[in-house]
This record gives sequence, C-alpha cells and structure tokens, in this order.
Amino acid sequence: MKVGVYICHCGVNISSTVNIDNVVETIKNVANVAVCKDYQYMCSDPGQEMIKSDIATHGLDRIVVAACSPRMHEPTFRAAVSDAGLNPYCLEMANIREQCSWVHEDKERATEKAISLVKSAVAKASLLEPLESTKIPVTHNALVIGGGIAGIQSALDIANSGYKVYLVEREPSIGGHMAKFDKTFPTLDCAACILTPKMVDVARHPNIELLTYSEVERIDGSVGSFHVTVRERPRYVDMEACTGCGQCASACRLAGRIPSDFDYGLAKRSAIYVPFPQAVPLKYTIDPDRCLMITRGKCGKSPSCVEACDRGAIDFEQAERFHEFDVGAVVVATGYNEFQAKQRPEFGYDRFENVLTGLELERYFSPNGPTGGKLFINGKVPRSVVFVSCVGSRDKRVGNAYCSRVCCMYIAKQAHLIKEKLPDTDVTVMYTDMRAFGKGYEEFYERVQKEGVHYRRGNAAEVYEEDGRLHVRAEDTLLGEPYEVEADLVVLGAGLRPPSSADGIASMLHLSRSSDKFFLEAHPKLRPVDTVIDGVFLAGCAQGPKDIPDSVAQACGAASHVVNLLSKDYIDAEPIIAIVNEDGCVGCRTCEQLCPYEAHAFDEKRGVMTINKALCKGCGSCAAACPSGSISMNHFRNDQIVAQLLEVL
Repeated sequence: MKVGVYICHCGVNISSTVNIDNVVETIKNVANVAVCKDYQYMCSDPGQEMIKSDIATHGLDRIVVAACSPRMHEPTFRAAVSDAGLNPYCLEMANIREQCSWVHEDKERATEKAISLVKSAVAKASLLEPLESTKIPVTHNALVIGGGIAGIQSALDIANSGYKVYLVEREPSIGGHMAKFDKTFPTLDCAACILTPKMVDVARHPNIELLTYSEVERIDGSVGSFHVTVRERPRYVDMEACTGCGQCASACRLAGRIPSDFDYGLAKRSAIYVPFPQAVPLKYTIDPDRCLMITRGKCGKSPSCVEACDRGAIDFEQAERFHEFDVGAVVVATGYNEFQAKQRPEFGYDRFENVLTGLELERYFSPNGPTGGKLFINGKVPRSVVFVSCVGSRDKRVGNAYCSRVCCMYIAKQAHLIKEKLPDTDVTVMYTDMRAFGKGYEEFYERVQKEGVHYRRGNAAEVYEEDGRLHVRAEDTLLGEPYEVEADLVVLGAGLRPPSSADGIASMLHLSRSSDKFFLEAHPKLRPVDTVIDGVFLAGCAQGPKDIPDSVAQACGAASHVVNLLSKDYIDAEPIIAIVNEDGCVGCRTCEQLCPYEAHAFDEKRGVMTINKALCKGCGSCAAACPSGSISMNHFRNDQIVAQLLEVL
C-alpha cells in the first residue's frame, strides 16, 4: 500500500498555529507513507496537480489531504484523485484547520495534535476500499411548494426550460404576501404591477399545473423519483364553470359581514369570495367555516348564491380530491408569517384599534385595501404616527434573536408613503439600529429623512392611552434618557417568522432547520439554495428572512439547480451508505425505527432489512444501534475506525 500525504498551509490559517515542517518530517516515517509534501494552498490548481502527478509517478494507492473541513473541499480533492485514475473514495481528509489550528493557541500542542490527526487519517486510508456509485433514473418533472413571488419565479424558470412543474399553494390564489403590498422599496414600484403579470404567466404556462387551495400531504422516494400526494380542499365552486363575475358574493346572506383574512380583518367579505381582485385563478371559494349552507344545512336567503349564479357553478357536493404524481426535484418556497404582535402585550396591539402591524398598514395603503388606499384609522386621518422597529426581531424574550432584514426598509417606505399622502402628519421612527443593506437602500433612507421623518434611536417600552390619545414610552439610547411621544397611530415593525406549515414540510422531506426555525441550507456560503437532502432546494424566505430582490435571486438559483438535475437521465448516488449483512440480520427492525431518512425497508419474505441506496445519507445511526452488528458503513467500517482510534490513543 502506497499512501500519499499532503499538508496544506491554508495561507496562514493553519501554518500560523501548526509547525508544518514538523508535521511533514514526522509523517514521512509513518508506515505505508510513500510521499509526504506540503503546499501553501492544496485546493488550488498547482496543489491538485501535485497530487495527480505523484499518483502517476509514484503509483500511489491512497491519498490523505490534511487541510480544512471536508465539507468544503472533499469534492474538490475527490475530483482530482478521480482525474488521476484513482477511485475517488480512496481519499481521506484530516481536518487540521477547524479541529486543530483554529481551536488552539499553543503552537507546540497544536502541532502534536495535527500529527496525531494525520496519523489517524493515514491508518484509515490504508484500509479504504474503492466504492462505486449507483445510477438513479430521473423523472423530468418538478414540484414547487408555495405560490409567493419566490415560488412563482422558480416555477416559471423551470417551466421555461421545458420541464413540467406542479405549483402547490395552500391559499385560494397565488401571490403570497407581495400581493398585499402597495409599493416596493426602494424604487416605490407598484407591487401589483410587478407581480400580476407573473401570476398570469403562471396560469397560462403550458408546462405549469397550478394546484391552489391545496397542500402537500406526503412525499416519498428520493432525488430523481419523489412520489407526491397533494390534497385539494373543496371550493364548493366548479372551477370550469365559474367566470369570477361576483354575482354569488353579492347575493350571499353574509355579504360584508365576515372579516377578510387577506385584509387582516380590516375589511369584510362574503362567505363566498375571492381574496383580491387580481387573484389567480380568479375563481370564487366558499368559506366552509362561515357558509350557512355548510354549517347549518340551510341558508334562508333568496336569491341565494346558487340561484344568483347563472352558470350553475355552485356545488355543495364537492369533496376534497387527492392528486398523485412523480417529480425529480422539489423547491421549497413556503415563505414566512408575520410575527404575532400580541406576544409583546406592552405595545397594546390587541387593546388599541389604532395600533397596527406593518402588513396591516400596507393594506390601508393598497388601492384594493379596506379604504381604497386612503389612510383613515377609525374614520380619522392620523396627524401623528409613531413606528416601532424590531418588534419580534432581535428579541430573545420571544425566541427570535435574528434580524428580519426587511423591517427597517419597509418602515422607511411606509413613513415615506404617509408623508406623501399626508404631508402635514408628524412621523417618528423609534429604531434599534438602522440596517439599509441593499442596493439603493441607504439613499432611500436618506431621502426619507430629508422628507421630514424623525428618526430617534431607542427602545420602545410600552404603549398606553391617556385622554383619548396613544402615548409611546421609550428610552433614547444615544442620550441615555427616557422620553414619550404622543400618537394617533402606532405602527409595529413586526418581523418575519417561519410559517406553521414548515413543520409538516420539514417532517416529510427530512429537512434540517437552523436555530431561527427557518430551513437550513447545505452550506451558508457555497450551497445557499441546496439542502442536505439531494434534489430538494430552498427559495425565498423559506431559508430565512429576505427582501423581494433576494427572494427572486434565490428562486432563480434554485430553479437553475433543478434544471441541471432534470436535464440528466441518470444521477450518481453517494456510495457512502449503510450495508446490511443479510446472513447476520435477525429482522428486529431496530434500524428502521431510528433512520431519520426512512431509508430502511423490511423484506417480509426473507425476514431481513433492506436499504434504499438513494435515500440513505450514511449517517450511521443504524450501524451503531444494530444489536447483531449486521449493518456496516461504507467508508466507515469498524476496522477503519478502530485503526484511527489506535493512532490517536
């Protein structure tokens, strides 16, 4: 066995703490090591060429690279080894950056540890065996979960590349939160003018099958071949017959009496409704929790919605339907929910009608909102408005330590709109820190200040009412003194939280979530749209709070990854997976219960466990728990691990 060992300086990341020369001289004398060299940057082209050349010149059988995290560069070195004609799984990496140089200050001890880590890698490498990947066929369809701007953009990009897309949206219409906006920052473009054409494109696209008022019930399978079950709730309206004329809503006994979810209860609707005038599809939906025919069995009004519809579209016999189909890739674009401001009771959100959240104020600005775009609060025009930033963001008390990114700028936008519509209104923004991070954002912030909006750095403490007016108590953190501001309207800059549907999606697709409960990407810098589950990608606020441009950009990135995957007839499955020794398996099914990826299946006829090679991620849970020791891990066999431990100890 001839092992080649290559030590990386990583600039000064490793060499400033580890004596590379000592490591090289020590490892040269280790058994089976035929070559040991160091280089400033092993991941660079010269570093990779060094490895390739030595494999050819010295006939190396195994390669050890001592550098940074395998998570970052193992694919790079595997490709280099493969180019030289060696099996890519005859490579072992020792992480002497994160596990050694970055966690030690004593150079002598850090060097000793680095030598120990490299020796253990050599011991394992000497026992490595070549592995071969499995070919998995690819189904040339895609699923996009979520019909907001991110889901819409991903669906259109994939469909425009010639692949069929199933776009699933839980609401009666696509559009998401952006459909509720009036303007977008910092350009102040009309949100509907940007969004509506894309919504129409989705509805008309021959490669997109739109499933609204639907939810994903189950996803089985793996990359290249996911089997999806979608539950479509009954609208009690025939989609083919309905023309969206609205006669049924006008005839409804409860017309104008039901709080509109789309308008956050600020306006009223009928029991049969469309969420907003530009809805796609523009088809009416009956609210099953409000409709008297559904809840009581009779309406008592004539003409009723049934009689008013001259197309006969009302159908109270409708039941939920299930759709099943196969896809090769999945885009998760489930968006966000606004922070529930009532979790901060000191701001009086659920006590005072003139305390609103940012999204509620957005509906007042919108031309299709409850007041037709005019700012009337309880029938009055506000003469003083106070914005409170970071409500539910950067707040460990409510479990949200993260910044929601968009709040500073949507507050600036809304402050501008108030000054534009009501120039004499006094507007104050109580901000924690001003974060204008995007292109043109700082300039927009300066513009708003010049328009007369008062920015005061401080932490709002409470909102209370006195003599019919609201008072906001706060601490000026620059001057170090408390102050109060009177207001006719208080707007809470509520942050972004993951939607409740994220729990079900995470469970179905076995997705990891970060500490903020948004979905976790495979790598924060190098793989921001990938997940650890092959074939599943993230777009928009499903991955974390972001603005519209960043959501669209990530949606395009996710779509490009999907198209790259679907363009292949077969993909290679990772061979580092669990293997069952059927002669020793007793069929106890312990591994089946532990597997987080549902990769195990019991063969009833033979009474043994089998493993789906496409689903298994090589986590090792089953191998560790198997009572009979019948499960082993490719690339991490017991003898290989023991050899490593003996060198370390």
